[in-house]
Amino acid sequence: MPELSHRRRQLVLAICCMSLLIVSLDVTILNVALPAMQTDLHASTSGLQWTIDAYTLVLASLLMLAGSTADRIGRKRVFITGLVVFSLGSLLCSLAPNLDALIWFRMIQAVGGSMLNPVAMSIITNTFTEPRERARAIGVWGAVVGISMAAGPLIGGLLVDSVGWRSIFWINLPVGLAALLLTLKFIPESRAPKARRADPVGQLLVIALFGSLTYAIIEAPSSGFTSILPFAVLALAALVALLWYEPRRDEPLIDLRFFRSAPFSGATVIAISAFSALGGFLFLSTLYLQNVVGLDALHAGLWMLPMAVPTFLCAPISGRLVGSHGPRISLLIAGTAMTASAVMFAGFEAETSGVSRFIGYALFGIGFGFVNAPITNTAVSGMPRAQAGVAAAVASTSRQLGQTLGVAVVGAVLASGVSASSYKDTFVSAARPGWWILVVCGLAVLVLGAVTSGAWARRTAERTAEKLASVEVREAAGINA
Repeated sequence: MPELSHRRRQLVLAICCMSLLIVSLDVTILNVALPAMQTDLHASTSGLQWTIDAYTLVLASLLMLAGSTADRIGRKRVFITGLVVFSLGSLLCSLAPNLDALIWFRMIQAVGGSMLNPVAMSIITNTFTEPRERARAIGVWGAVVGISMAAGPLIGGLLVDSVGWRSIFWINLPVGLAALLLTLKFIPESRAPKARRADPVGQLLVIALFGSLTYAIIEAPSSGFTSILPFAVLALAALVALLWYEPRRDEPLIDLRFFRSAPFSGATVIAISAFSALGGFLFLSTLYLQNVVGLDALHAGLWMLPMAVPTFLCAPISGRLVGSHGPRISLLIAGTAMTASAVMFAGFEAETSGVSRFIGYALFGIGFGFVNAPITNTAVSGMPRAQAGVAAAVASTSRQLGQTLGVAVVGAVLASGVSASSYKDTFVSAARPGWWILVVCGLAVLVLGAVTSGAWARRTAERTAEKLASVEVREAAGINA
């Protein structure tokens, strides 16, 4: 990629953030619309889970493929394709005649979405090459998540109450079109110096692993252990096969050498934990506010502001902290705040009081605002720029996998404990185990943030970067590594 002026780099960042905005908005807006969808489409709790997880599951399964493909054939080309497919999927979702069609159209959306965020992060990584400037750019990137969390529930609530739930998908169309036109004009094409071959076997194993695991978790409460056992076995077999097969490929879908870096491995697990907490938090909060408290979609969206505003404010602060002091401080703040928030709901039923609910939401927003920048920066820092798309895709995959598992596990726990005949009376007690799961997620962020940001962890990252760089040089020279 040619060296760009400061103004052009900022414009590239803005365009990439537009893609993140529509993908993130889609999640927060959809959560507000779940009760309306449930009524209109006669959906069960598991049906609601699938409207979210069909999207995040396909997204998680294809992100690494999209990242490596963009490195190989051109990041701008893949990014443009993603914008077109995502916008088309959004239009189809707004026209879905039933729940099954909506789930399939959400999967089309996800195919396009898989080509957006990791590719946009790869473009940013190759545009902002100076470490401190890159960390700040990633902080802005994280702030966009806060914008979507703040704007999504409000826009979604207003649209659901005034026009209907189908209109929540229309918001993606003008933003997607604007991003497409700006991309065609202002973003330069870039690709890795050496093209990486496709890995169809690895891709199929990833789809089998994520799909069977998610299905087993979501359907367990209604189908029973015996029915989901084959899917659990398939998930385990796919994982073992993936760990055996990928290291034996010269150009694997998942380069397991990345995980020799303790910070990279830590960032991956932290991303899964943090986004599991986010998925479960939004799922439980939305159903409680609308189905138990009885708020309409707009007022339920307003209750998301105590969480969304701190996320928006803290993300750029976290980016600056990471740029000047490394990831440790941001991760410790994130883990502490998210754990404290989940404990309030799990141990003290914070949702039943307006004041405690406000505090709990604010604490979660602070924690989530601080967690994004260190995850992303750690994932791409120290990795060869030629593999920036793959490294960024692993981080994005971890996020989507985490959100998928959060909704699946917490939703399954809720479905097994709540009573259809006395939904309002049993919801709080049925949700409590789900909140304790979120406590564990927050503690994982805290502990791993402390352990994987120390001196020994940085040394493993340096050794990994040196080995990857030397392999890259030998491969470029045509020598077998």
